Amino acid sequence: MPHRRTLTLRGTGALLSGLGCLIAANMVGAPILLYIGVLLLALTVFSVLVVRLPRRAGSVTRQVSTDLLTVSETSRVTLRFTLRALRVPRGLWRDVLPSAVTGDSAGEYPSETGQLSYLITGVRRGVWPIGPLVLRTVDPFGLAQREQAFGETRSVTVVPEVFTLAPLTVKVGAAGGTAHTSSSRLGQGSDNLSPRRYIPGDSMRRIHWRATAHRGQLMVRQEEEESSPDALVILDRSAARWARPGADEDPAFETAVSMCASVAVHLVQEGYGVDVIDSSGALLGTLRGHEDDRDGLLVALALVGPRGDARDITTLVGGTPPGPLVYITGEIDEEDAALLRPSGAAAPMLFATAPHRGAAAAAERHGWRFARLGDDVAEAWEDVLPDRIGGTAEQRGATDVTS
Repeated sequence: MPHRRTLTLRGTGALLSGLGCLIAANMVGAPILLYIGVLLLALTVFSVLVVRLPRRAGSVTRQVSTDLLTVSETSRVTLRFTLRALRVPRGLWRDVLPSAVTGDSAGEYPSETGQLSYLITGVRRGVWPIGPLVLRTVDPFGLAQREQAFGETRSVTVVPEVFTLAPLTVKVGAAGGTAHTSSSRLGQGSDNLSPRRYIPGDSMRRIHWRATAHRGQLMVRQEEEESSPDALVILDRSAARWARPGADEDPAFETAVSMCASVAVHLVQEGYGVDVIDSSGALLGTLRGHEDDRDGLLVALALVGPRGDARDITTLVGGTPPGPLVYITGEIDEEDAALLRPSGAAAPMLFATAPHRGAAAAAERHGWRFARLGDDVAEAWEDVLPDRIGGTAEQRGATDVTS
């Protein structure tokens, strides 16, 4: 276990003062300075031995109250720390936190309850380590200190925030028909599907985790008769669309990722089967109303970042046009918007975080419902609903122009 033993500022002062007294005693012949110097040096050595000699070993178990921590969500971390030593010292503990989460992860040790706990809040998407636990003890005179780390780190996954969106005024299915709905696409009710035992060759994505935990053996969901996906959500993560593709955090891209998650979850709650892909065609998630699918999508979105180039929408959509087609992008000018074609989708919706002048008009000429994506995800979604669209794009140009 890594540890650090150092003198405190007081201890450093005592050591230097002791050495100074010894030197002065020899120079001026003052025995009292000799006694003071020896005393200060003896106290410093004693303090170092007090914090250094005890052999300490400890075990740490760490539990986070939520498996997936949403940005801006608060969760509780509980630690059970068992220290084996010659004595139980009084000191301070702190759990090392990454910058992606915030929390008051420090306190006095030992605690009266026998366990340590604190609250954390998600700040930035990603998978981040929490820990190790650091115990800092100081000798009774405050001259020497010892910091020692215990236990391993535990990863916490911070996923994008999912906002509640307004319902669609009209539900459309593939190629403009009525949206296909069934009990298998109604969210929580999908857990009532009859599971069966896992057979070698079954896709791991079809594992029914709750049934597996209940029965003690791998179970999978029964095969379902699925039609083509009714809705398609595309997150444009091509580097050319974002101002800071190499930065640790781009607020505009974070908003786009949150919009992607919110729209996908909202559409599946409305009865659609949803595929979520990026602009290169890579599959990020498939939602068919199962809770595991939702968690899988959020984990995938926790790790995405701007990169690569975008492919043509017609290639991404394939042969069967979806009903709702949601395309989320960043900086886009009039020429870029004119090249984006809905590819036959019944309800194409285009969101851009940084549209230039004329981009909205060019997009709407090709049938897109267009909205500028700002900080308010829910408001941007309402702007593309049929009953919220009024006037021409040029009349609303003041809301979709980035200077």
